[in-house]
Amino acid sequence: MAHGNGTSGGTAIPDHEFWDTFYTERDQVWSGNPNVVLVRETRGLTPGTALDLGCGEGADAVWLAGQGWRVTAADVSRVALGRAAEHAAAAGVADRVDWQWHDLAESFPEGGFDLVSVQFLHHPGEIFRERILRRASGAVAPGGVLLIVGHAGFPAWEEHDHEEAHFPTPDEVLAALALREDEWEVQLSEEHERIQNAPDGRPTTRTDNALKVRRRG
Repeated sequence: MAHGNGTSGGTAIPDHEFWDTFYTERDQVWSGNPNVVLVRETRGLTPGTALDLGCGEGADAVWLAGQGWRVTAADVSRVALGRAAEHAAAAGVADRVDWQWHDLAESFPEGGFDLVSVQFLHHPGEIFRERILRRASGAVAPGGVLLIVGHAGFPAWEEHDHEEAHFPTPDEVLAALALREDEWEVQLSEEHERIQNAPDGRPTTRTDNALKVRRRG
């Protein structure tokens, strides 16, 4: 659902323009449902403050707000943020979500959070993903959780050749975070399959991965 942010890595179109165009092409890009792993992995957590990075059209943030979280949600697309705010208002949780515009490679929401969620932080170009994820870990309050979910590869219907693209494994994500073992506890590190419809409507199997770590405290 939520796509990532960052610099455009040498592409001709600035990042915010790319994503604004991406969202403008359709009235609704994503399903409007929260990400399944987010729902599963926050079950049992006491609602507090949450940070949703690359929030897209806001389904995760709206769902978290409905569960009692106070959410800061950031994205690089003002088009997506406008839709997200409308969805929050329609769901009656507008007062529980702070929508913020950020190019995460350049600016980052302030504060510490009980939950930092990074769902599918992917981009067609270089986005300095490791730097963003390290900043995400730095935003986790003591006792809080960092949840990172990403694709493990391209979908079956993708016809383009992307030899330069690399989808990191959970172990690679963990290594890149460079977390101190005495300060963090790994609670989940896995690959999982899910069903996603292709553009023509056919259901296909997609492999994703997830990493969940908790800051001790």
